[in-house]
Amino acid sequence: MVMGLAGDIKGEALEAGFDLVGITDTASLTAGQCGFFNDWLSSGFAGQMDYMGRNVRQRLNPAALLEDAQSVICLGLNYKPPEMPNEPLRPAIPMGKVANYARYEDYHLFIKKLLHRLTGFISSVAGSGFRFRVFVDSAPVAERTLAAKAGLGFIGRNHILISPKFGPQVFLAEIITNLRFQTDVPIKADCYNCEKCIAACPTGALRTDGRFDANKCISYLTIENKGQIPADLAEKIGDRLFGCDECVSACPYCEKSPECANKQFKFYPDRVKLNLNEILAMNEQSFESGFADSCFKRTGLELLKRNAEICLANTADKRRQQLFSDK
Repeated sequence: MVMGLAGDIKGEALEAGFDLVGITDTASLTAGQCGFFNDWLSSGFAGQMDYMGRNVRQRLNPAALLEDAQSVICLGLNYKPPEMPNEPLRPAIPMGKVANYARYEDYHLFIKKLLHRLTGFISSVAGSGFRFRVFVDSAPVAERTLAAKAGLGFIGRNHILISPKFGPQVFLAEIITNLRFQTDVPIKADCYNCEKCIAACPTGALRTDGRFDANKCISYLTIENKGQIPADLAEKIGDRLFGCDECVSACPYCEKSPECANKQFKFYPDRVKLNLNEILAMNEQSFESGFADSCFKRTGLELLKRNAEICLANTADKRRQQLFSDK
């Protein structure tokens, strides 16, 4: 066990720009956790996310991701966006809402820069024997479970890791290493006496039995689903062009959490909402130049246009209903 280094690593992680850091071991997930995950897969709740069913052994056993793995350094970055001023009155322009996390530059690339700085520091003090792998939502890692084990927060009824201080808007990352550290203790907190996120979900993706059905989730439908969206669900998407924050915004921990303090993490005020007609008029070249550093690239222009058409139809229906209700 490396004595003293853990504290230095935590200090350097915060100095680098992370908001949360904790350490846990590489033990396999518990039988209950494995059973819950396998049941979720077998129930078809993963939708088209076939990658969730691949490399299950590594996902449930972090030690399988690195030879002689001993520890997992879990990190969190608060991404709660700044409060935006009220928009000035202007002619009605159809706009589509963008999920909070996608209003920033691509977090995968940004967080990897922070991880490289941190692993460089560890290497400088631990020596040539330091081996590691870094992960940012890009490999079979049970990141929420590991983060909860490391004391970063607890997994809420919305199936998101919730930090008592920073709420549910936290990006997660991990460093799996062959160095052995003293582990942190999970926090004693939960939100099981609260159902605000379940009530807020527009489609019922957060089931009352505690399971999550991705097939109904607006974030899944607008980002991961590659086909046509069923009409009954498309209507409930409303004007959400990319992702959904309803279960996050409804969380009491979100209301009292601070805004993102990392000024190096570039925020785009003009991505809070996007002009739907401009999206439909885009070609691949304008899409690439406009969103080169964005998470929008994961979905691609074709699916973004699909979403824009749904938002436009829903906006027209809403205006039609308002027109008739005013008469």
